[in-house]
Amino acid sequence: MSENVVVAGVGMIPFTKAGRSESYDVMGAKATRRALADAGIDLTDVQQAYVGYIYGDSTAGQKALYQVGRTGMPIVNVNNNCSSGSSALFLARQAVESGAVDVALALGFEQMEPNVEGRWPERPHPLEDFVKVVLGKYGMPEGPLPGAALFFGAAGNQYVEEHGIDPKVFANITVKNRRHAANNPYAVFRDPLTVEEVLGSRTIYGPLTKFQCCPPSSGAAAAVVVSKEYAKKHGLRADVEIAAQALVTDTPSTFEGDMKRLVGFDMTATAAKQVYEKSGIGPEDVRVAEVHDCFTTHEFLIYESIGFTPEGTAEKFVVDGQGTYGGQVVVNPSGGLIAKGHPIGATGLAQCAELVWQLRGAAEGRQVDGVHVALQHNLGLGGAAVVTLYRKVDA
Repeated sequence: MSENVVVAGVGMIPFTKAGRSESYDVMGAKATRRALADAGIDLTDVQQAYVGYIYGDSTAGQKALYQVGRTGMPIVNVNNNCSSGSSALFLARQAVESGAVDVALALGFEQMEPNVEGRWPERPHPLEDFVKVVLGKYGMPEGPLPGAALFFGAAGNQYVEEHGIDPKVFANITVKNRRHAANNPYAVFRDPLTVEEVLGSRTIYGPLTKFQCCPPSSGAAAAVVVSKEYAKKHGLRADVEIAAQALVTDTPSTFEGDMKRLVGFDMTATAAKQVYEKSGIGPEDVRVAEVHDCFTTHEFLIYESIGFTPEGTAEKFVVDGQGTYGGQVVVNPSGGLIAKGHPIGATGLAQCAELVWQLRGAAEGRQVDGVHVALQHNLGLGGAAVVTLYRKVDA
């Protein structure tokens, strides 16, 4: 992999609770303008754009970017479930790295409503095979199926059964991420919570309570990626490069009955391994990471799948405070999906923005000391896992 793709600009808007945002096109246009201004370029300089979202009509990406300008450039809409934003970034990076273009834009947005119902109920659901695996192990839950919490709650159940841990440990992740979000003006939930408050909230499924689940949210974020040569020629900042990136989809192991593999453990481990091998950087070198904490049980598993701690040791990692300031690696300084919010198409690019700010030393109250590399993990069931490693370089 080339080392010549740099993130010249990022931009995002504050995330909001579902149903309280501006329309997707307005949000998308605002995030785009911020990223372009941060990069110091105009939309006319962008040669390709990739736009991630899942709740919207076809060509919603055009609708949003047309608010900024109609330049005639190729615009590709991307739907890869919760990893849509990172998939858009993957394609933008790939376009620049290949030499097809010098400048590409990745944009992600989501205008969500509080109660999102499945569309096209008469068609096969993409996750029906995932549901069968859970029901085959734990049976049908009482009441309606609890959405994605079914999968991640089942993964938490299995981990507790296999390792004999106290399921209350998962609640510490919400407490941590809420504490981090207190310093993030873009986050939806900035008020602290105690372990008792987290555990006292309504039970959703398995060990998961309401405050251990990410909220439906709205928002937008964007990134401009350029070749290092273009940045040098046009005087753009080139101090943050994409050192390595991998996108991985499911293999047969996902559906063999292991709940942690059902929620992307193997995909994440494979993508992380590819990124470490390509970059020559290991998990021990990472001091800050943004990971896909859609549920506390998932962040817990990511610690192991991404290599921050050996398999079977995540409980100690949490109890010892290794995932926060003063520990081994600060995980989700933004507050993560649980506290910052999860506007699905925007999530991957919001993670990108946070890590670029961290590498620039511009994360203000969230800043992690001595950051030279940063790791991003974004996962969509169905499925796709994107792992990206950013590196600070001499501009």
